[in-house]
Amino acid sequence: MTGINSNTLFPQISQTQAQKSQGTPLLQIEDVAKVYPTPEGPYTVLTGVNLTVHEGEFICLIGHSGCGKSTLLNMVAGFQQPTYGEVRLKNKRITQPGPDRMMVFQNYSLLPWMSAFENIYLAVDAVYTDRPHSKKKEMVSELLEMVGLTEAADKKPSQLSGGMKQRVAIARALAIRPEILILDEPFGALDAITKEELQEELLKIWREYGVTVLMITHDIDEALFLADRIVMMTNGPAAHIGDVIDVPFSRPRKRVRIMEDPQYYELRNYALDFLYRRYAHDDAAE
Repeated sequence: MTGINSNTLFPQISQTQAQKSQGTPLLQIEDVAKVYPTPEGPYTVLTGVNLTVHEGEFICLIGHSGCGKSTLLNMVAGFQQPTYGEVRLKNKRITQPGPDRMMVFQNYSLLPWMSAFENIYLAVDAVYTDRPHSKKKEMVSELLEMVGLTEAADKKPSQLSGGMKQRVAIARALAIRPEILILDEPFGALDAITKEELQEELLKIWREYGVTVLMITHDIDEALFLADRIVMMTNGPAAHIGDVIDVPFSRPRKRVRIMEDPQYYELRNYALDFLYRRYAHDDAAE
């Protein structure tokens, strides 16, 4: 992995990002491989994956479909186990799901017969079992206010837009105060305007909660706007981390200001070259 190090290419890296690279790692992915048995023999999805994440970082994973991004984050969430290697949170091996890691999916995964309020309350009630009902309701109301859905509290998912459903899903995930928020293409199904609004909202939530974020995206512009680092995966099978971009833009970020920065296009073109030339799909082989 060669890496694009913005400390050398772009010396004016933000102080906040530099600070996050110090201290004890929150998450360590060491020599991880995932192999599935098939009738034709072992199929290696991931191999030799190494990544260290510090508390408060915002990491975006990007790569072509089938490169194992979701598999990797499922191992962080504890839904799957690596065939080889280890995934550790605060130096403790992850072997199962836990409230310290919460995942938000593209399809929202809300219970359709429950209101927005009830969907969030379910998470609060499951974790804060010793708190009185009134306190739990207060927590849910605060979360709904945070994501701008106070007026939609009593609406069921069928009455909500895609963007509103995703706000509920994010609020529900944050309800239990996880250390890591895992997002699997959360805005992939949304229109461009709603996507940009929720990107802004996500950064606001990330700043306020101080949560560490791991997010899958196919959108290079989204990754450059949101992330501290962009982890770029090679194509599968046997995918691995091919390169890492340190994003140098200071925070809080303004979309227009970033897009006027010549560094933005240098990084964007570098990522495009990685994805569509150095690791382009071989369609004939599919």
